[in-house]
Amino acid sequence: MKRIFLIVLDSFGVGEMPDAEDFGDKGANTLRSCFGTGHLNVPNMQRLGLFNIDGVTAGEKVSAPEGAFLRISEKSKGKDTTTGHWEIAGCVSERPFPTFPNGFPPELIEKFEKVTGRKVLCNLPYSGTKVIADYGREHVQTGALIVYTSADSVFQIAAHEDVVPVEKLYEYCQIARDMLVGEYAVGRVIARPFEGEHPYTRTSRRHDYSLMPPKDTTLDILKANGKEVIGVGKIYDIFAGKGITLCDRQIGNNADMKITSKYQAEDWSGLCFTNLVDFDMQYGHRRDPEGYTAALNDFDKWLGGFMEKMDHEDALIITADHGCDPCHSGTDHTREYIPVLVYGKRIKPGNLGTRDCFGDIGATALELLGVDGSVDGESFAKELVK
Repeated sequence: MKRIFLIVLDSFGVGEMPDAEDFGDKGANTLRSCFGTGHLNVPNMQRLGLFNIDGVTAGEKVSAPEGAFLRISEKSKGKDTTTGHWEIAGCVSERPFPTFPNGFPPELIEKFEKVTGRKVLCNLPYSGTKVIADYGREHVQTGALIVYTSADSVFQIAAHEDVVPVEKLYEYCQIARDMLVGEYAVGRVIARPFEGEHPYTRTSRRHDYSLMPPKDTTLDILKANGKEVIGVGKIYDIFAGKGITLCDRQIGNNADMKITSKYQAEDWSGLCFTNLVDFDMQYGHRRDPEGYTAALNDFDKWLGGFMEKMDHEDALIITADHGCDPCHSGTDHTREYIPVLVYGKRIKPGNLGTRDCFGDIGATALELLGVDGSVDGESFAKELVK
């Protein structure tokens, strides 16, 4: 193969993993919840075998799927974006990132206030839209930074762009990233700029500051072997730039689908790794099954045209990084199997069953591209190629 397009539908799980109850996620099933709206219309993913995947009871199976299809369970002990993407790229996280259900310790916040010269508001787990509704006015009046977390391992800083210019907000996030080490080493520090009058609106200038992956991943191995590694959307941030040769960090499904199509029309060899964040950010966490379903339908419409334009030496891999069932309790991610759909002119259709490490995707990408390297995971490339 010459090129692989690896597209992550952020949070599109296909049913609870065996240990879901340990995470408070018994019964979670993102795909089933979207199908349950009665409005799911994804004929292209359906013909690739989405509803034929082991354990999937929603939707109508097709008699002759056009893609290879399977589900994979997560080996890492987590259900967050960073852990999921790292494992896809062949880096299993042995320990979960720390979370702070009661907010961050006072001594940490005091240190952050001293270094930035700004007071902190909130310091609690909070919805990203509700936190600016509840604390936005006080922030605008005082200049204090809104710091909050969630059930994920995140330290988030929200600020109005007229009060804290976005570049200054990024500087504060880098300060936090440098401070959050050891027992405080959260997976991500996230800049959450907003604008306008109350009720405020979050802008597209979000920026994530992840930890550096602790070892080389599929991305590093490809880069070292002269392949392009193109990160679209959050990918650069999730890997802290490690192993990326080109990137476009726009955030949003529509923008990132267009960018992926742009790279499809260009001549290069390697991996294009795309994250479509809206499924998770806009609909999963906000427990909006109708919105999630509409976004899946929109992706599927785009997918049809993308598949038509694939070259003979292209492979397409569609997957996810965790679940975020829009009908589950709370607002957190959900511990679910991820779907994998593989398509290409040289890809042999069929059911590849259930596998036990997201890293099998990264290992498979290496073998498909003819690159030697060792990552966490076992390749299934030999089962794919005609």
